[in-house]
Amino acid sequence: MTRSTVGTSARPDLPLAVVVGAGGMGAAIARRLGARNRLIVADRDRASLDRLVAALCGEGHDARGVVCDVTDRAAVEEFAEVVAKAGPLAALAHVVGLSPSMGDFRTIMAVNLIGARLIHDAMLPLATGGTAAIFIASLAAHAAPIDPSLHAILDDPLAPVFLDRIETAPDEPATPTLAYRLSKSALIRLCQREARAWGAQGARILSLSPGLIATPMGALEFEKQPMKYDLLAATPLAREGTMLEIAATVDFLISRDASFISGIDILVDGGLLAATRHPASGEPT
Repeated sequence: MTRSTVGTSARPDLPLAVVVGAGGMGAAIARRLGARNRLIVADRDRASLDRLVAALCGEGHDARGVVCDVTDRAAVEEFAEVVAKAGPLAALAHVVGLSPSMGDFRTIMAVNLIGARLIHDAMLPLATGGTAAIFIASLAAHAAPIDPSLHAILDDPLAPVFLDRIETAPDEPATPTLAYRLSKSALIRLCQREARAWGAQGARILSLSPGLIATPMGALEFEKQPMKYDLLAATPLAREGTMLEIAATVDFLISRDASFISGIDILVDGGLLAATRHPASGEPT
């Protein structure tokens, strides 16, 4: 069930932006989009949501929070009703996701893919001319090709037996890391496959794949997976990205300046993927 939380309605003249996820990156995106939009922020954690919305309102944003578990179809449908009443929908930023250290295989697949698909399906009917939807994917989706035999399963995450099928289908252990990579790859495919449906309504959809970004979630992964320090060392820009840089990219992608960008994944990784695929002269391939 969705539940409204604290919030204000100070700028009814502004377009509506919906941010799904009240964590570190979601908060950064909400602050950036809130400069020119009314905000509805959704998250399953009421305490975190209340803190963020109260802070946003204190900073002068027109923000409202709605408690919603993205893996609960009924809750997502109720959330869509809230958005529809507040609309029209100008922008959607779906930021919710679990990293490999935050859950088991099935939980990560449920939140990262089933939840994203439920939000997608609920928001598509609300899209109008100029609406832009951005789904946060990951550099991990580009790390290794997905077995094409898995695409049919991953493309239908709302099937009743989806979790059972995807847990047993790969020719490798069903680890949280695999779930993360599969779910983010499938999310990119979702945005590409649905570009025509959004375009029919004059709207756009695309994914954004961050690389190593300095977030609380990212810090946890560095702690649990020391090999990430090797990735940081291989990043051409020799640093992590910031949440502010991701928020700025999202802000651009929902803007009129990006009005012909749809159905594609935008990689924001400081050049890491390019460096791993194209070693510098003299380096081993």
